[in-house]
Amino acid sequence: MKFLTLGPAGSNHEFVTRHYLDFHGLRDIATLDLVPDFDRCADAVLQGGADFMVQCAVHPAATSTVSKCFVGLHLIDTFISPSQDLAILQRNDAAQPTSLAVMRPTLPYIDRNRWRRIEFVETVAEVTQGLIDGKYAVGLAYASAAERHPERLHMTQFIGTVDDAWMVYGRTRVSTGRLTAWRDSPAAHLYRQVA
Repeated sequence: MKFLTLGPAGSNHEFVTRHYLDFHGLRDIATLDLVPDFDRCADAVLQGGADFMVQCAVHPAATSTVSKCFVGLHLIDTFISPSQDLAILQRNDAAQPTSLAVMRPTLPYIDRNRWRRIEFVETVAEVTQGLIDGKYAVGLAYASAAERHPERLHMTQFIGTVDDAWMVYGRTRVSTGRLTAWRDSPAAHLYRQVA
């Protein structure tokens, strides 16, 4: 069984997909490959080169991925998961940086007025690696990088994480044209408490 999701290594997509595989007890029987974009992921699943793919519902490519249902790619599962904790990290050798490296969808998590210049980067993983490598002086990155590299980085502001919706795709349609939902879900329990 082969799963695909968005790379690079260390991305939130990898982090969450590995937790999903663990949740379903698939870690030892499934492989996970990281792919540079979702068009390639979808094509691989459609052509039989992989069985399933996982995508964050708020990823900019989600709309075009969902539209591939008309050619045989189907949503087979959804779930809610936190991602890796985020923080504003700064290089220890950067005196007073005025430019912030950030992935565009994470910009609303912070007050952008603290920086004169915003540099948009494709992924949080790339921001994090760029800080470690010295490409950026400060960025919105994975908080864990400051713990792993205290000789290079320190945290100036802890952001945390949000609970995102995630989608799993495959070639077999599971909804059969009707609503597919979990009657005993945590939300269902909440509805009964409020009612």
